[in-house]
Amino acid sequence: MLRAAGLPIEIVGGLRCPGTRRWADEVLDRSERLRAAGEALGDRLHDLIGQHADTMEDAVRRALLKLRREMFNNRLPQNPEAAAALVGGLDKAAGREVADWLAARQRLAVRTAEGAGLLAAELGGNRAELRRIACEERLRKGLLLASPSLDAQLDTFIRQGGGIPGEPAQPAQPAEPAQPAGPPSKKLRKIERSLLSYLYRTACKTSPFSTFTGVALGEFTSEGPPGAGDRTVRVADRWTSHPRLNVVAVGRLAEALLADPARRADLPVSLAPGWGRDDDRVRYVRRWVTTGDDDTAVTFDAVKDRLFFLRRSGTLERMIALFEERPTLRYGELTDWLAAEQADHGGAADHGGASGQTAPPPTPQECERYLEALLDLGMLHVPGLDTGVHDTDPLRAFQSGLRTLDRDWASELADALDGPASCVDRYPEAGAADRRRLLSELRGGLREIQERLGVEHPRVPQTVLYEDAAATEGAECDLEAWSRVAAEPLRSLERVLPAFDLTLPQRITFKGFFLARYGHGGRCDDLLKLVHDFHEDFFDQYLSFSSKRTPIDAQGRYVPEENWLGLPQLKALDTARQTFIEGMRTQWEGAHDADELTLDAGILAEVTEQLASVTPQFTPQSHHVQLAERDGDPLVVLNRSYGGLSFPFSRFTDCFDGMAERLRSESAGLLPPGAVFAEVTGGPVTSNLNLHDRLTDYEIVCPGETGTLPPDAQLPLEDLYLEHDEAADRLVLRSTRLEREVIPVYLGYLVPLALPEVPRTLLLLSPTSMAPMNVWAGVPTSEPSNGVTRRPRVRHGSVVLSRRSWSAPSAVLPLRAPGDTDDGWFLGWHRWRRLHGLPAQVFATVTDSGSRGATGAKPQYLDFDSYLSLTAFEALLRTAEARVVFREMLPEEDDLHAVSSRGRHVAELAVETAAFAPTGTGTRPATGEDES
Repeated sequence: MLRAAGLPIEIVGGLRCPGTRRWADEVLDRSERLRAAGEALGDRLHDLIGQHADTMEDAVRRALLKLRREMFNNRLPQNPEAAAALVGGLDKAAGREVADWLAARQRLAVRTAEGAGLLAAELGGNRAELRRIACEERLRKGLLLASPSLDAQLDTFIRQGGGIPGEPAQPAQPAEPAQPAGPPSKKLRKIERSLLSYLYRTACKTSPFSTFTGVALGEFTSEGPPGAGDRTVRVADRWTSHPRLNVVAVGRLAEALLADPARRADLPVSLAPGWGRDDDRVRYVRRWVTTGDDDTAVTFDAVKDRLFFLRRSGTLERMIALFEERPTLRYGELTDWLAAEQADHGGAADHGGASGQTAPPPTPQECERYLEALLDLGMLHVPGLDTGVHDTDPLRAFQSGLRTLDRDWASELADALDGPASCVDRYPEAGAADRRRLLSELRGGLREIQERLGVEHPRVPQTVLYEDAAATEGAECDLEAWSRVAAEPLRSLERVLPAFDLTLPQRITFKGFFLARYGHGGRCDDLLKLVHDFHEDFFDQYLSFSSKRTPIDAQGRYVPEENWLGLPQLKALDTARQTFIEGMRTQWEGAHDADELTLDAGILAEVTEQLASVTPQFTPQSHHVQLAERDGDPLVVLNRSYGGLSFPFSRFTDCFDGMAERLRSESAGLLPPGAVFAEVTGGPVTSNLNLHDRLTDYEIVCPGETGTLPPDAQLPLEDLYLEHDEAADRLVLRSTRLEREVIPVYLGYLVPLALPEVPRTLLLLSPTSMAPMNVWAGVPTSEPSNGVTRRPRVRHGSVVLSRRSWSAPSAVLPLRAPGDTDDGWFLGWHRWRRLHGLPAQVFATVTDSGSRGATGAKPQYLDFDSYLSLTAFEALLRTAEARVVFREMLPEEDDLHAVSSRGRHVAELAVETAAFAPTGTGTRPATGEDES
């Protein structure tokens, strides 16, 4: 899948100050030459100084000493002519050299003074260009969803610079007074910085969000497009919009229904899915939902679950018997039954096993409170209000659920939601102005519906709509050309990825716990109890300890994983990690001054061998890579790697017709013999990132969840058992009904650690993994140079594992100080950049910056040639403790391989590989090589 920046990279060039940059280079070049010449002349002056006695009365000696200091420090004396005459009177040849130096230094002073005018002229053009770019459709459409507050200010901001192209000169609403000539106000500077940040996100990065970045379904083919044989990718000019209502907004409607006693009475309820009897108790999985903050740009409700028990007695036992006869009842029917049942039994109520005391027949209000308690405890479940992972249109799924209730109010509510649904439907074809009105209408419609449901303070999430943008044409890549640069080094790197997998220690620990409980070749048929015991007896405490573990201690030594069970596999993992660290240290010792370090293949081979006992047999991998198309030395930059099936594509299945079916078909070809893939969903969706079409034949239904697939495709947890395969020394999940191995897969975009307990534990049996390849962990930094440490680029073959980087505390940066002029400050940044060898364009990551929201601690594009970019960067340094890591922009602008009619685009490929023999072979390839 191609992920292409919404705007071409050329667009940021208009925000640079090329003339001022040339001026800065010229001034710095001259300064360096003059400094060197001044130091050389200092030696001549030293001889002259020695001819005069070291006395306070010797004015000539004092004058010579002062001149020597000034020349050494590249400063112009107050009276250059007198200084030249002084030296010439003592030594004519030296006098001529000093006079030449002073004349050159005077010319440099004149040239330096020209910088203010140059910068002011170019800065005015930059600000005009920024206002022009602010009208770019893809930028404005993305801003509508990412920052409505900034979008609301932009029209006034643009008009102050001369108007919006294609719109009347007079604003539709009162505008702020025009700014007088001179520096912009504090408010306008803040708007500039925010706008610049989003512009760079749209032109220089590849994180899909609305029209900031679009996606295109790609294919490696041997019959490439025109230009086949190279790695150029064509980005389609036309993109389609795929908006979806934020599932949190649907959740707020469901909360309103549950909070209204009249409407709640008509809702179907059932016992918690997966409940069971356990001696004198009822056990089930209880879920807690922590509501997200609706006022943040990105929000979702966090869910956690735990095995829970209620005593089997009295009312609860009879209620269970009722549900065994009728699995689903309306809440009102259940309330009436409870009142009648309590009257028949003389008022005996156990309140869910909490009391057991005899009481008078309960009132309707007491019956209501009892059922509310069961709802709060999760023993009662209202399945029709949940959004499932396959509800790719969450609003219409909610409407369908309402219409099945067969109640007038539900039908009326479903009809009322046609208004918001229409807003979503009209959104793709609307321009920015119409989209703004649609969002307002959508937000108002949802508030109004909540008010009709009795909500006193309606809540609508700040980001009420999410949008993906997809190219109408696919992207074809020449297979041979890409294989030449990527195939072999990626294959080698995949073999060492387990050493970087954050989840592997947990998977090893889970296997060790299972063997301790059930023995080699053992079997467990009660997976819910296994999960509960694992967390209760071991894992929660283990996580508490391991979360405090620092992989590298203060002395730079590797800290082994917590290994309470003494597992040899964890020791092997520790050994492999230490081997990699020691190998990197050895290579780094001789490369402190190098710009590039090539990772030795011998290190990878040794680490691969040490990982043999912990590397799974089936390892589908996903890689996000960027191509730097350099003449004679193309590079593939590895940004991140994940383990899992179809992970890079699942979120975008609704954007492309037939994509889900194709992925499902191709995944079937990767199945190990005798196995099936089954999705672990994590239960009701609380984030749009988890919505996707069906991609597996089966689905594991955990306790507390409601299946989303047809019954024959659902695998309840009770149908599954876990056993240890002694021959392969691995844990195997099997289905009793299917009599086959079940491979759990997770297709959501929330990190698995955010999932509830049961599905999260099942994923310890899946190929899901997270392997950020930090090649510098445990490797000492270079000695600081003026407070700055640096790292070279690290590559293996043509694949780059780590970009060149420079790290510095804010205290050593040439930040603006009181009294600094704009040109002097700009010159200072370039002097610092040249001193430490940074390229003109980098990405900067600021930590401890005090920033909030989605931009905190994320790489920000920084263009040293742009005054506006530098000011926006300095605004991120909000505390004295801030530290910055600068990383080279790789690929550079001239190396980009994705092109459209407008220019070159920053682009990233999300590719999937699978190291396993295809179905039907039954064995690995005879060569021993992975088949990818």
